Amino acid sequence: MSFDAEAAERVRQLLSARDDVVEKRMVGGLSFLVNGNMCCGITGTALIVRVGAEGREQALREAHVRPMQFAGRALSGFICVESAGFASDDALARWVQRGLGFVSGLPVKPVRPSR
Repeated sequence: MSFDAEAAERVRQLLSARDDVVEKRMVGGLSFLVNGNMCCGITGTALIVRVGAEGREQALREAHVRPMQFAGRALSGFICVESAGFASDDALARWVQRGLGFVSGLPVKPVRPSR
């Protein structure tokens, strides 16, 4: 599992004021869970954002965005943003906020420890 540590630190800083965030290595990188639900993460140099099935098509129309693939299949509620799409702090903050907006409507889940 490899991920861009600098990009992960940028996401970590954006979420640092929250007390409901847990970091967990999963989906080939580092994920940030909010209230037990995956919100966003970094895999390789890409940002993973959970936008939900309804928000996916809109997100895919934006520059530097592609479907998220894991274990050979597309994950319907997630997208990947290439590094050029979150190079600025404002762009990264907007993407993270989209993930937060989606997971805020989900029920709280217990976080299982990483193996």
